[in-house]
Amino acid sequence: MIGILLITHGSLGEALVQNTCHVLNKRPAQLNQLGVAAQDDPLDLLPLARQMLDLVDNGQGALVLTDVFGATPSNLALKLLEPGRVEGLAGVNLPMLLRALTYRDKGMEVLLQRTRDGGRDGVINMLDH
Repeated sequence: MIGILLITHGSLGEALVQNTCHVLNKRPAQLNQLGVAAQDDPLDLLPLARQMLDLVDNGQGALVLTDVFGATPSNLALKLLEPGRVEGLAGVNLPMLLRALTYRDKGMEVLLQRTRDGGRDGVINMLDH
């Protein structure tokens, strides 16, 4: 199973994990999060981020999800990426995370596509439905 690490601003990642646990009625395995505070130096957090990545990766790889591309959490995540083994997506939301958890047994290519699509497809104009 592919592990999932969230690297987000502040407590966003923890909130996403908590809400995921609520929706699924359990805490998914191989899921962790690292919150980055405004005063944090990404280089100081890099060793911790690597440790957290190792905790979720059982040898099948990991997906790193971050909130805003170009911001400190995604810049930290970029330092962890290894194509094919550790991949990353920005723009994490709850539908994206739930989709990632659903498809992480299907291989990295499928996981990346379904997770990205889940995040995008979760944005809906409610009056159109």
